[in-house]
Amino acid sequence: MRTVFMVAEKPSLAQSIAKILSKGSCSSRKGLNGACSVHEYTGSFMGQNVRFKMTSVCGHVMSLDFIGKYNNWDKVDPAELFSKAPTEKKEANPKLNMVKFLQVEAKGCDYVVLWLDCDKEGENICFEVLDAIQPLMNKSYGNDRTVYRAKFSSITDTDICNAMNQLGEPNRNEALSVDARQELDLRIGCAFTRFQTKYFQGKYGNLDSSLISFGPCQTPTLGFCVERHDKIQSFKPEAYWVIQAKVSSGKDSPLTLDWDRVRVFDRDVGQMFVNMAKTAKEAKVDSVSMKEKAKQRPLALNTVEMLRVGSSALGMGPQHTMQIAERLYTQGYISYPRTETTHYPENFDLKGTLKQQANNSFWGETVKALLSEGINRPRKGVDAGDHPPITPMRAASESELGSDGWRLYDYITRHFIATVSPDCKYLQTTISFSIATEGFTCSGKTLISAGYTEVMPWQGIAQEEALPVCERGDTFTVDEIKLLEKQTNPPDYLTEAELITLMEKHGIGTDASIPVHINNICQRNYVTVESGRKLKPTNLGIVLVHGYYKIDADLVLPTIRSAVEKQLNLISLGKANFQQVLQHTLDIFKRKFHYFVDSIAGMDELMEVSFSPIAATGKPLSRCGKCHRFMKYIQAKPSRLHCSHCDETYSLPQNGAIKLYKELKCPLDEFELVLWTSGSRGKSYPVCPYCFSNPPFRDMKKGMGCNECTHPSCQHSLNSLGIGQCVECETGVLVFDPTSGPKWRMACNKCNVVVHFFEHAHKVQVSQDSCDSCEASLVIVDFNKTRSLLPDGETQHTGCVFCDPVFQDLVELKHATMRHPMHRAGGARRGRGKGRGRRPVGRGNPKKPKDKMAALAAYFV
Repeated sequence: MRTVFMVAEKPSLAQSIAKILSKGSCSSRKGLNGACSVHEYTGSFMGQNVRFKMTSVCGHVMSLDFIGKYNNWDKVDPAELFSKAPTEKKEANPKLNMVKFLQVEAKGCDYVVLWLDCDKEGENICFEVLDAIQPLMNKSYGNDRTVYRAKFSSITDTDICNAMNQLGEPNRNEALSVDARQELDLRIGCAFTRFQTKYFQGKYGNLDSSLISFGPCQTPTLGFCVERHDKIQSFKPEAYWVIQAKVSSGKDSPLTLDWDRVRVFDRDVGQMFVNMAKTAKEAKVDSVSMKEKAKQRPLALNTVEMLRVGSSALGMGPQHTMQIAERLYTQGYISYPRTETTHYPENFDLKGTLKQQANNSFWGETVKALLSEGINRPRKGVDAGDHPPITPMRAASESELGSDGWRLYDYITRHFIATVSPDCKYLQTTISFSIATEGFTCSGKTLISAGYTEVMPWQGIAQEEALPVCERGDTFTVDEIKLLEKQTNPPDYLTEAELITLMEKHGIGTDASIPVHINNICQRNYVTVESGRKLKPTNLGIVLVHGYYKIDADLVLPTIRSAVEKQLNLISLGKANFQQVLQHTLDIFKRKFHYFVDSIAGMDELMEVSFSPIAATGKPLSRCGKCHRFMKYIQAKPSRLHCSHCDETYSLPQNGAIKLYKELKCPLDEFELVLWTSGSRGKSYPVCPYCFSNPPFRDMKKGMGCNECTHPSCQHSLNSLGIGQCVECETGVLVFDPTSGPKWRMACNKCNVVVHFFEHAHKVQVSQDSCDSCEASLVIVDFNKTRSLLPDGETQHTGCVFCDPVFQDLVELKHATMRHPMHRAGGARRGRGKGRGRRPVGRGNPKKPKDKMAALAAYFV
């Protein structure tokens, strides 16, 4: 029997599709990576009985990156990233072992059906999957086709079965357009980002961003926000005057009239008109017009409109809105949420979709009325040729979806019902008056039929007081005429919804990437989100944009990226060559990069105004090993140490507190050690600022503290303080923290496992001897007589933290539950592994220290 291998984009999607196609009769098992399940069943495919294997990936299988040495910021000129630096596809999430998992499951299969999301990114993932599995699949029989692509827009029985019966092929051109975008963004973004970050973080101490990034889409997005900020800053309020008139007739309430001239900018002229109007005691009705008007029902919902509403009406950021929408889609509640289309296909089952909402307690009655009276033909929107508009696919309740999920589903459903509802109709009455030589009007609206606003009441016609019944020639008494002074107001900061509109208008990003770009400028601290989801640029964001304008406006204006997006779209349509578009665009940006580097002084002048030089920032903390003067600790992200005498800056571990470590020095370079800590219940370890940025040994990487240093004799190193292999991760070692007393602890130097032991002990030391059973380092514990927890009142004991029965109840593991083999009945099983090295290794010694410490055998309960 032949085998059909099927792959979806997410585990939940795979489960839903398998359940529909197998009619609930599939068996399921976990895959080797633990994240993806495999669903198996038998059925018919291309007229033959086959075995189906349905599984999934978790988004992109591969990601594009530079080969190893080009990821070193210190050794590679950013200009080389435009052409010289080779790229390679790496696993997007190495921990998932996705390639190996796919290969194991696809081995020996005869056909593959790709159920990836039906957009350009989905097409790209199709070919990532094919590259991984095709070499291991069975060879095709003759000219038999083996690769199929399913196209679907919702997770419903009908849509999934139709997709299975109308299988096509993956679109290589669309996949290539994604490859081109990835490579352009990688090369351009990394080159500019590396240069900017190194240049400015080496000069200014209070830059409040750990990465000064540039992005071909991200930067124009920021540009829109700063452009609005500049308009606000340069705005000069201007006084203007309006005439307010109040008239009345009999018992009716007074009417406030609007002046036909609207406003004047000269007070004396305004006063002249007031004086003229005051000569009349009555207001004469010149005309009364009554006109029936309609407020049109909305177009069908696409992604951009959903993101706008999510931000402006629901108070949810675009990325959060998109995440919620994707979850609702994979759970089968809504159709595919990434679409540019606002027009329902001719064969779209509007009635069937509407019927599913007939029993809802909020809009059920409206739906029933529509079904009985006949639905309205939706307005003709734009068919972008991708997916149908976003619609509800089945009924739901708040308890099923959760708060945010329900609010978004509620809007999507109301919007869909509104598109097939009648327009809102109202009567607009306008009365024109003349008071002396001046004309005034008042108008009012009276609702005729609510139409679609019954389900979207926030768009309804506000209830207004009815205007008095009158006709031409009637007169009203003038109660008041006065001149009011007002001022013009500046524009407000851009809201997320307004920014999304601008990005769509100028072709910056796609419906899928717009939320990512907005999220990036927030994460990079270029803008802050104020109340009302308004985006206010920070000092750094403003200076960057002004600097780009000063050097090369193309870097921040939307025009060049919009042109690139059009070229990428031509690749996807098969009308442009992938390599030519890539090379042409990179050539343009390479020239711009060189000009930017040569002209960086222009941006630097703006930086000097807003930020303090690094030498004038921070507080003295520890001594430099070169000049022995105090270095300053700069707390603003990224926290670092700066020696103004040597003009050198040293990196530090982030997201924790830094303090001086007892004025102790590193034996290799004489730099004073600092202590990094994540909190009273967390980890702490000493760090040599020089070694942290300049690894002293071959087996050490940049960014390692003393708890990972393999120095053979330093009292702070892994060799001196390492105890045993971590019980939770494969590569970590539990390292004793000598600063933690009296609540002593050891912590993994790789993951977040913390072991608390020997509380209130007077002294704890790591012995040079090892345990005979597990080869972990022995620990020497001293208690005071009054606080000893050792049996028989003993005050000192040396033993293995994991094997010694005396220590058994004095050890407490956080973040994991473990049992050592010696704690188990019989103690039969023993684990072996790596431990602390004892062989001397120095900066000039290329030999790697020999590991001697054995692994703990860890059992998770």
